[in-house]
Amino acid sequence: MTQVFRLPDLGEGLTEATVLEWHVAEGDTVAVDQEVVTVETAKAAVEVPCPYAGVVTSLHSSPGQELAVGEPLITIAALADGEAYRTEEMAGAAPRGAESGSRSNSGSPERPLVGYGASEAPRRSRRRRAAVASAAATESPGSGGTSGSGGVAQAVRVISPLVRKLAADAGLDLATIAPTGDGGVIRRADVEAALAGGDTLATAGGYPATHSANGSAPADVRIPITGIRKAIAEKLSTSRRVIPDATTWVDVDATELLATKDALKRARPSEAIGILALLARITVAGLRQFPELNSSVEGEEIVQHGAIHLGFAAQSPRGLVVPVVHDAHAMTTAELAAALRDLTDGAREGRLTPAQLTGGTFTLNNYGVFGVDGSTPIINHPEAAMLGVGRIIDKPWAHEGQVALRKVTQLSFTFDHRACDGGTAGGFLRYVADCVEHPAVLLAGM
Repeated sequence: MTQVFRLPDLGEGLTEATVLEWHVAEGDTVAVDQEVVTVETAKAAVEVPCPYAGVVTSLHSSPGQELAVGEPLITIAALADGEAYRTEEMAGAAPRGAESGSRSNSGSPERPLVGYGASEAPRRSRRRRAAVASAAATESPGSGGTSGSGGVAQAVRVISPLVRKLAADAGLDLATIAPTGDGGVIRRADVEAALAGGDTLATAGGYPATHSANGSAPADVRIPITGIRKAIAEKLSTSRRVIPDATTWVDVDATELLATKDALKRARPSEAIGILALLARITVAGLRQFPELNSSVEGEEIVQHGAIHLGFAAQSPRGLVVPVVHDAHAMTTAELAAALRDLTDGAREGRLTPAQLTGGTFTLNNYGVFGVDGSTPIINHPEAAMLGVGRIIDKPWAHEGQVALRKVTQLSFTFDHRACDGGTAGGFLRYVADCVEHPAVLLAGM
């Protein structure tokens, strides 16, 4: 008997997903609840467990292919002996917890289908590929996408997020891999060849081999907008269409904020309270003072949210994402630091869940990590505002009647003019700026 496992309802109103990576191949034997594929939705990358046990006879899609909920995902041939499918999928199966010989009485809880509740079982970690990149490859002149002779840097062409992850997990510099795809695109086979000790990037005159002998430009590469990138594009486009936004900014002396961070590090080294956590603490305090900004516009109403769910921008293998610290208003500074650290690690490893990426009421954007001073960000719809923080640099500053070098940063604040006026926005930004310049009073007892 064969069982066709179809793409399940992934929750959060999601109707489609893109296949990122298969963890099994045709002919492999799988167990009940074994994670067989990683798919990318508009919210996050999700590892999908198969409810059937047996031998894989067919994979119905390939990496990069988009599937709708309900479409065939994998076909499993049942084994002659052993459990063929998850207990709750059996017709007339005994309820979980009933006295029977089923797995439900074994003491290890079964995982529900994706999108149908949380599992109490520990999460299986995704298979990790061993890092095999050599020091020579890491330190080669071509690393970082630059030419060996000091020529103009050439962009690495990779369409598939799977290929990027495969190279990242192995510690390979994509610039050192010889592309074989159309237009100089690096394919999965190219990465696997490099891992097996194959050829690296062939160059002539310092330029990648994608250039022809007569110096003509490489072919255009079309990159589909799918998954998280598609969701981000739609949200930002909606924000620009419907929100009459405005931006205000101010330069502030962050010297005392840095001193406070250093003092906390000495006093409580285990809590690892950094600048982002302090800025989050200040932002939450500012939203308590100006609740009009912790809001969203719904039709003809402005909804002021009672809880503060603080989003912050973070880089992930699939681009920029906005993890959310839920109930930030109820956290201490140390708890905020721990939550921010866990979510940042989850973003970098690509393991954030949809719940961790949704539900924000306000966003903090620390674009200073990219080495820039200022920005006019697009509001994360349906939120009403976003606070941006630039890099902290030494600048001459009037301090106690004298000009001195101080640690200065720029704060920018973009807000929905329907939710508040310039006076409220300016009051919030000034409050935040004052807390950055004099953080000790704010942090007392927090």
